[in-house]
Amino acid sequence: MTSHHLPVRVARADLAATAVAAGIHPDTLRKFVELGLVTAHVDTSGRLWFARTVPASVRTIVRLHSDLAVNYAGIALVLDLLARIEQLEQHRTIRLEGDTPWT
Repeated sequence: MTSHHLPVRVARADLAATAVAAGIHPDTLRKFVELGLVTAHVDTSGRLWFARTVPASVRTIVRLHSDLAVNYAGIALVLDLLARIEQLEQHRTIRLEGDTPWT
């Protein structure tokens, strides 16, 4: 049996478009990438590309830094904890939907 794999197109945006969508300067977005707060994919020409979910993450980073005065090291920890909470909530929802009542 032959397997045919089609290329998968991932929705992504370049540095400028992502910065505009997030409401920040492109240099600030580059800084977030360097600090490991945001993930970017680099193509063969060296251009940065971002997932469409990055602007929302960047707005969270800016809010934590500006409104709550959390430093960038603290922001990394907060983002990890928020991701973990989301994982646990999804796991709990899946478990609740799949469980049969004990009574």
